[in-house]
Amino acid sequence: MEQDLIVSLGQRALEMTLLLAMPVLLATFFVGLAVSIFQAATQIQEMTLAYIPKVLTAFLVIFLLGGWMLTKLVDFAKEIFANIPVWIK
Repeated sequence: MEQDLIVSLGQRALEMTLLLAMPVLLATFFVGLAVSIFQAATQIQEMTLAYIPKVLTAFLVIFLLGGWMLTKLVDFAKEIFANIPVWIK
C-alpha cells in the first residue's frame, strides 16, 4: 500500500467518525448549554440536573438517527472491503 492511500483512508475514516458522532455531540452540547443557563438563572446546583438530560438526549438522538448512522457505517465498510483487492498489488 502506498502512503497516499493510507493517508486517504485515515482521512476518510476520521470524516466518517465525525459525521456519525456530530449529531449526538451537538444535541448533548445544546441541551447541556440550556441546562447550564437554567441552573445559573435559578441558582439550582444539582449535579444530576445537568447529567440526566444529556444522557436522555444522547439516547434519543441515537434512537432517531441510529438507522441512518448504521447505514452510513455499513456502506463505508462495504466500500473498504470491496476495494481491498484493488489496493493490494
